[in-house]
Amino acid sequence: MPERDDRLHRVAAARAGFLESGRRAAGEVPDLVVASWVRSRRAGVDAERALPDPVGDIDTGSRLVRCARPVLDQLGADTADLPLVIALTDARARVLQRLDSSVAVGRMLDRVNLAPGFTYAETAVGTNGVGTALEAGRAVSVVGPEHFTEHLQVFACTGAPIVDPLTGRLEGILDITTRARTWSPLMHSLVKSAAADIGRNLLADHSQAQQALFDTYLRTDARSAGQPVFAFADSVVMANAVAQAAFDPAEQRAIRQYVDFLATRRERVTDTVTLASGRVVRLSGTRIVSGDRTAGMVVVAHVVEDAARRDGGIADQVLPCAALPGPATRVLAEDLHRPHAPIAAGVSPAWRRACDELRGALAEGAPTIVVGETGTGKFSLVAELFHEAHPAGRSVSVDAVQPGSVADVADLDHLLRQATEPTLCIVRNVDQAGTEAVERLDEVFGALRASPAPVTFVATLSDTSLDSDLPFHALLGHFEVAVTVPPLRQRTGDLCPIVERLLAEIAPGRRVSLTEEAMSTVARYSWPRNVSQLREALVFAVRRRPVGRIRTEDLPSYCRTRSRARLTRIEAAEVDAILEALARHDGNRVAAARYLGMSRSSLYRKLHVYGITA
Repeated sequence: MPERDDRLHRVAAARAGFLESGRRAAGEVPDLVVASWVRSRRAGVDAERALPDPVGDIDTGSRLVRCARPVLDQLGADTADLPLVIALTDARARVLQRLDSSVAVGRMLDRVNLAPGFTYAETAVGTNGVGTALEAGRAVSVVGPEHFTEHLQVFACTGAPIVDPLTGRLEGILDITTRARTWSPLMHSLVKSAAADIGRNLLADHSQAQQALFDTYLRTDARSAGQPVFAFADSVVMANAVAQAAFDPAEQRAIRQYVDFLATRRERVTDTVTLASGRVVRLSGTRIVSGDRTAGMVVVAHVVEDAARRDGGIADQVLPCAALPGPATRVLAEDLHRPHAPIAAGVSPAWRRACDELRGALAEGAPTIVVGETGTGKFSLVAELFHEAHPAGRSVSVDAVQPGSVADVADLDHLLRQATEPTLCIVRNVDQAGTEAVERLDEVFGALRASPAPVTFVATLSDTSLDSDLPFHALLGHFEVAVTVPPLRQRTGDLCPIVERLLAEIAPGRRVSLTEEAMSTVARYSWPRNVSQLREALVFAVRRRPVGRIRTEDLPSYCRTRSRARLTRIEAAEVDAILEALARHDGNRVAAARYLGMSRSSLYRKLHVYGITA
């Protein structure tokens, strides 16, 4: 090809003149290449000795790699007999994958480090098909002496940007490299076409993620009747009617921004955010994970505090976090069973069945999952039944929510090596474990199974998480038995002894009890957060009446409904406001409606819906 050889000679001469005097090359050298030479020189690239540097860890399992893989495989099959090499880089010009159609060309490229883990940015090696395509934002062919550095002169490389069609973001570069003398302009079209195919795969991946987001939103909305539900993704915002009514546009925007922040933190699935109004919102939900990224999130927003109700008197009981290898966990490792009133002696059929199943699993040492709603006493029940059977046994508690809890289990390993008595390992909130914690727990559970010591491990999780796609599902294969702990609303036969036990813990040595009317009020309420919420309500009542018989009016106002349906926090706040208005106006409903700013008919309807008799 005399004409091509002649052109390459003229380009080589122009490059030499540029490197010697900095004069702008003329004629045969495209402006795009000359601009790249200028950038390379300003970046301090050594034209004679520059080679790519290693960049450390790269993500070979990224979404880009996953979407590019079928295109690369087909491209490799189609070019199996051609003297070329195909490379995929990320948006920082770091090589992620290389596919050699030619062993000979591959060996040549090994000498210039065109390999996974090396960077081909312009600032590292000057003008080339990868770095220059990134800088130019379009497909580029760099042939022979058009390369800035001496080592790359024998090659021709064509690179094309891979763009996500939905976001418009440049995700990486597809490059084909061959020898300069065998390069064909058809490679330019081939690379552009293959890069577009990868872009279409990225778009299809978005579509799949959006469908998953929509399906998850519908399931969550159906299961969370009366609660605000949102779904957020790059170009998607969904909110049910309750969410739109509960939060104004500014608050919805604040929630969206905070959910975007949570999406980057794989280790957390539940968090709280304080809105400008002072309301505190607890967000819990499901991430839609596509490869290495969070494609969207579906969240339920529970209002847990209102600026107008901060002095309401309901105090949270914050349990100490058991995190290895902290001192609190070392204490728990020595003796988890601190003195407390037993809770296993219930009479409700569902509770007795759960206790019997759990006793049997612990007796056999079977790895067990304990499922139930928040606040049902899963953790306490497991510890109690284990130490009931093994008074001298030892226990270790690991909270999967805490980042440091499962990151280093050296103390646990030591404990297991020294264990001579039956040992219990309880992993709490395993459904909230992030990806790294799941990987570590997978190793821990494997070690526990293989341990010669008498070790039993149990994990607790929320029943609502089983329909999610959270990482903890990878751990379920380690378990042999599942036990479901019933919620408080299904244990009406146990309610009186539970109230007595809680009052004895809250006010030890005092004569405190509930009147029959107050006990009936407690029995009618649904207790969405189960025993933990009942305890909060009794703490509130005892503060109002430290001794004697607690009356209905001493209980939090949200308890005073006939309805056994679950109330959301917003509905509970509405009940509080209605009861306060009625009390302020001595039960005069007309005056209460005027005070609340609603019509009489609206107030009567709400009284009926909530079953308010006060």
